Amino acid sequence: MTSSEQTPRRLKVARLVQKEIGNHLQREAFTLCKGRMVSVTNVRMTPDLAIARVYLSIFPSDNADEVLNNIKLHIKSIRHFLGNQVHQQLRIVPDLEFFIDDSLDYVAKIDNLLKKS
Repeated sequence: MTSSEQTPRRLKVARLVQKEIGNHLQREAFTLCKGRMVSVTNVRMTPDLAIARVYLSIFPSDNADEVLNNIKLHIKSIRHFLGNQVHQQLRIVPDLEFFIDDSLDYVAKIDNLLKKS
């Protein structure tokens, strides 16, 4: 098995992290997301479950970098919240890394190009 394969345990932890962070971002949308709609599209866990790479879709996508930077400024409080939510299921709360998931923007761009031709 290669390290890039997702084991059932990694998938379960990733889904749990995705759900809890998504709920938190919705509740704290005004302060963390500057009023933007942010959804957690994917979470990838490292093999040792120590790091969660969280991919966010931000709508509208203008100033998405500003929203991402604001979320990164609050990474400690988000991780603390996550720890309070998952302390029964996980022994170690993973470190969080946030990234913009621009796949929807890419799909829209391709769709517009296809409509033009």
